[in-house]
Amino acid sequence: MTPVLAHGQEAQQQESSSPPAQTTEEARTLDKVTVTGSRIKRAEVEGPAPVVVVTAADIEKQGFSTVYDALNTLTQFTGSVQNELVQNGFTPNASFINLRGLGPGYQLILINGRRAADYPLPYNSQSNAVNLANIPSAAIERIEVLTGGASAIYGSDAVAGVVNIIMKTNFEGDQFSVRAGTSTRGGGDVGRLQWVGGKTGDNWSLTYAFEALEREEIFASQRSFMDSDYDEPGVARDDINPTEGILLFDGFNSDRIFPFGAQATCDRFQDFEIYHFEDSQVYTGPRCGYPGYPATQSIRNADSNQSAYLYGTWDFDNSMQAWAQLTFTRAEAKFTSGTQFWTTPGYIFVPNVTSQAIPFGAFVQPQRIFTPSETGGNLVTRSVEKSIDFATGLRGTFADGRFDWDATLSRSEYKLHSSQPRFRENPLNDFFLGESLGPDPYFGAYDSFELNLERFFNPIDPATFASLNTLVKDRAKSDVTQASFVLSGDLFELPAGAVSMAAVLEAAKQNYEVKPDARTSPTYDGPDPIYNLTSSGGHGDRTRYAAGLEFSVPITSTFKANLAGRYDRFEDISDIDGASTWQVGLEWRPVESLLLRASHATSFRAPDMHYVFAEESGFYTGIFDEYKCRRDGFDPRAKPNPCAGADYNYQVFGTRKGDPNLEAETGKSSTVGFVWDVMDQMSISVDYYNIELKHAVGDISGLLFRNEADCLLGTTRDGQVVDPNSSTCQFYTSLVQRAPAGGELEDENVEQFRSFPINQSLNKTSGIDASWRYQLDTDRWGNFGFQLNWTHVLKQEFLEFDGGEMINTRDHPQYFNFRSRINGTISWEKNDWRAAAFYTRWGSLPNWAETGRIAPYIQWNMQVEKDITEKASIGLYVTNVFDKLHPRDDTFNTYPFFWRAYSPVGREIFVQYEYKFR
Repeated sequence: MTPVLAHGQEAQQQESSSPPAQTTEEARTLDKVTVTGSRIKRAEVEGPAPVVVVTAADIEKQGFSTVYDALNTLTQFTGSVQNELVQNGFTPNASFINLRGLGPGYQLILINGRRAADYPLPYNSQSNAVNLANIPSAAIERIEVLTGGASAIYGSDAVAGVVNIIMKTNFEGDQFSVRAGTSTRGGGDVGRLQWVGGKTGDNWSLTYAFEALEREEIFASQRSFMDSDYDEPGVARDDINPTEGILLFDGFNSDRIFPFGAQATCDRFQDFEIYHFEDSQVYTGPRCGYPGYPATQSIRNADSNQSAYLYGTWDFDNSMQAWAQLTFTRAEAKFTSGTQFWTTPGYIFVPNVTSQAIPFGAFVQPQRIFTPSETGGNLVTRSVEKSIDFATGLRGTFADGRFDWDATLSRSEYKLHSSQPRFRENPLNDFFLGESLGPDPYFGAYDSFELNLERFFNPIDPATFASLNTLVKDRAKSDVTQASFVLSGDLFELPAGAVSMAAVLEAAKQNYEVKPDARTSPTYDGPDPIYNLTSSGGHGDRTRYAAGLEFSVPITSTFKANLAGRYDRFEDISDIDGASTWQVGLEWRPVESLLLRASHATSFRAPDMHYVFAEESGFYTGIFDEYKCRRDGFDPRAKPNPCAGADYNYQVFGTRKGDPNLEAETGKSSTVGFVWDVMDQMSISVDYYNIELKHAVGDISGLLFRNEADCLLGTTRDGQVVDPNSSTCQFYTSLVQRAPAGGELEDENVEQFRSFPINQSLNKTSGIDASWRYQLDTDRWGNFGFQLNWTHVLKQEFLEFDGGEMINTRDHPQYFNFRSRINGTISWEKNDWRAAAFYTRWGSLPNWAETGRIAPYIQWNMQVEKDITEKASIGLYVTNVFDKLHPRDDTFNTYPFFWRAYSPVGREIFVQYEYKFR
């Protein structure tokens, strides 16, 4: 990765490489090009704001097969995202980035300077972001990453940065490569075919690329450190409480009921085992465990991806050029979140089971997990995704080449269809319970059923399992149609040089629709509902118009100012209306080898469309019940937290809906730094960044339960009086449904709540980005390259809502963002040989018990290539050379027993053959 500005789109015919040190006359007279972060062409390879460049050669050199894998190593990627490890999430087949830890969607993703369509499914069922998994690496020339606010140039979303993916153009000849590899721990076989080519004529050019990627899935069963509940670190096997595969829980005795005997029951299931677990509860008798419950979950999806790319130009006699670009990708993925289970929403009364607490019958909650031998492998979710990106335009010059213009029209579209097997609620409940017998005879508050003991305590066959299942089919799509006109050039001369400008006019129409299976809606009341699965639907459109201006003003021969301003106007059902942003950048070169730079920009982000247009949907989430905590006389601010137990932290079903009254999120971003060419072939850059985001959109949940507690108790945490009868309190308490006080089995627990998004939070982050590059050329030993990049987060703070407490998320034990990241490359080239080693270091994270921090994580990748003929080469690539797994955390007691930012794949080895037809 090269932390400098590379040549822009107009110079893509040049080879992708790091810009040379400015030690020759040729280097000092570079043609003016456009770079990410500005629409004004410039000759300098560095500007007022830092930009990181990842070339196609970098992606290969570091051993990666996809765009996302390469970007995931950026040191600025200090946050974490849900990925394929989170199979129970809403987007298990998408890849997002999280620059600066602000979250997916806070960096703008561009394709050749144009917006890409969002991934059709909302991240975490809430927000929108661009999927990087569907972009073919074969067609990429380089990726430019601006790591700061840039809304004054590009508009909404450019809060934490801009990722501009620049595709190949003006390619001459043909290049074919095939790669095959696998993981040394088992599973994950990969095959990739790439064909890149191009032709040029006197007044035309055509560039094309094709890529096919086939990747085998990896299951938890193929990783011995995460295939069982017994893999919990730091705990002796006898002290581990595995998932209970079959459980009939007696609510009054905290007891397990086995009418046919515990050992006999467990022996009927080949994957269950009997065990005893000594705990603080009353019951310490036998349990029927399923320690291999995680084994059937996929930890990396099976993928079959095909993509094609075309780019062509035609030059007219009047210095005007027409161009067109088409990219198409089809991706099919298969994955599974593990086996299915059945339980009742709460306690039921069963008269045909004996309990010690009452004369006859029992109040129980049954739980039944279905093993692989019962499911017959009928658990695979299939997702088919298709994306198409088409753009065409005209570009040219006028006024004797003084001004350039570019008119572009484009459309980007993304469609998704998925199907997953899920239980049908009515047949499943009937299979175990039959018809309701009415209210229980003791309290009249619980439904009565005669539990089918033979079915519940015996395995079923795959045919029966299939008869209780159906395929849930979801569809989603998103698109963006946009037009732009850019004019740039020199306005007039000043004593220090020309005043340059760029003007842009844009218009865009954005649509999205998430159409889940109607049977998963929380409001569905038709036949055959789906068991234990909720959905998040929504649809809407948004129109945007924008105008912007940039100026580059040379104040002296060594000092330059860059100014930009932009106005965006929105038309949709929200209250956004419009947003104005501005940006100032300063460059000072006191000597030729030193650049001092600074920038300050305002930014904004229109609320995600799903935050605005989401239909009524359901979800399960963990909550902190502040009311019960304070009701029982505890202060949740005390250390250690007296309300950390399960009585006050539990899973609850919620419903949510979008809010059209949301306002735009606003922010500001500053950078200060320098770039120094220390000597020939060596340079250093250091930049300080500071980003602040106000009115960030988030769900009301945290604010809701604190305010509800204030209203129910009539006082705040600090003792200020609150009127429970106020309209505000009536609003908050109406959103939460609680069980009755003094209940026999549940005492005022939250049963259900309603949520919606609000503008609430404040995010602040600051830190340092630094890089060092050195090129050593020797006659005898070959040419060596050294590069080191480092990001250190100095501050990261979060305020959920006004009046709340500012949280230091950089050091807080409950926030899993990295405080530092480092990567580096050592490369060597001599005659027909090339080799490189790539180093990545993730800083420490809190341990799961919130009592300390775990060790940093370090990974090495290596590559060796040899030209075997003038046209052919062969290479060996190894990622994670030393087969390093996640840092050990003996307190991590939740599957998969390590944080999701770490990969469980381990070492992978690839062999690649490349042939050039030129």
